[in-house]
Amino acid sequence: MIFYKKRLLLQRAAVALPVAILVLPFLLQCSQLGLTSDPEDNSAALLLAALAGGGSSAALGEEYSGGETTRFDSTVNAFDLPAANIINNISRVIQFQDGNAIFNRGWVQAPAAAFDGLGPVFNRSSCRGCHVRDGRGRPPEGSESDFNSMLFRLSKSGSDPVTGGPLALDSYGTQLQDKAITGVTAEGSVNTPISYTENPDTFPDGEAYSLRSPNYSFNWNFGTPSDLKYSPRVAPAVFGLGLLEAIPESTILSWADPSDNNGDGISGKANYVYDHATGSATLGRFGWKANQPNLNQQNQGAFHGDMGITSSLFSTENCASGQTDCSSSPSGNSGNPFEVSLSNTNLVSIYDHLIAVPGRRDWTDPEVVQGKAKFNEIGCASCHIPEVTTGNLPGFPELSNQVIRPYTDLLLHDMGSGLA
Repeated sequence: MIFYKKRLLLQRAAVALPVAILVLPFLLQCSQLGLTSDPEDNSAALLLAALAGGGSSAALGEEYSGGETTRFDSTVNAFDLPAANIINNISRVIQFQDGNAIFNRGWVQAPAAAFDGLGPVFNRSSCRGCHVRDGRGRPPEGSESDFNSMLFRLSKSGSDPVTGGPLALDSYGTQLQDKAITGVTAEGSVNTPISYTENPDTFPDGEAYSLRSPNYSFNWNFGTPSDLKYSPRVAPAVFGLGLLEAIPESTILSWADPSDNNGDGISGKANYVYDHATGSATLGRFGWKANQPNLNQQNQGAFHGDMGITSSLFSTENCASGQTDCSSSPSGNSGNPFEVSLSNTNLVSIYDHLIAVPGRRDWTDPEVVQGKAKFNEIGCASCHIPEVTTGNLPGFPELSNQVIRPYTDLLLHDMGSGLA
């Protein structure tokens, strides 16, 4: 039996002192018998939560957002740590670190000795360029002019005849690449600073509020498109994604209610998307609109769309029709089929599957507990699912059968024109 570090014992004692006093001698005895292990092992912390959790209306183990993968760290590295339940597995940690190194690596223009093949058109030169320390991005603010962690999806009316997804915009494709390698013209840019329109209104009780909507304008280098649809996308955080992939499809579908048959006013629906590995429609989970079926395709799509790096799933250069200097640029594969090898995409996949989920803070604070009660009372938990148990994810026993707190249903919801 393994028990967690003293800090968490003291946290539990603060909210359940009588029980902690009873448990403490038992813990000390275990320590003397050599039954303690690495302080980041959470398996017995969850047991301790069960033993000492009676003094608060917070749920038992609620602070373990990622189950046994959870890490408690409030430093700048909080989103960039290996899952707690792999840190005693040296080979797994090495795979994690190797994947992290590729995630951080800046790619360069071909030809070069290694990690070449950037572009010809691209948005950033590394995964970390958008996902800074694995956290979420933001739009440029004030006088900032670079969209460092934000991009724009592009499309025109209709749907792709093969994938069923958005139809690529003539001369530009499905994403605006605002950077290019030497000798190649970037596709365009977005004007800054961004202006915002305030949309004031009032709640039913008379309280005033205002929603602000951004106003975007573009500079196009291959002609102004006549039929343009665009969607701004801020880079999401990347921790905990492996746990989302481990949620059984049947569980996600049980949450779906596209016709609102239960009359609660919520109509989440599953999004089926094209799986490039199988050539079939598969449940979407990742991306702002559940437009990717799994992390492998999400990662390779980002290599291709964000950095211009070819891979096993996306093996042709990301050059839209009419971009002749893009199409004639040298490849960075050095004779290999793809610019990022299958082994390297596998390492990146292991890395972003196994990034630790940060533990919750202040979960026993009375105001937090009161807010949680309101959250449930007004129906937020109908979409933002507070707790679910993962299934068996092949290749990732660390993520299988974990009780997690994801606060998502991985479904599509129509939020109305004011929000989406």
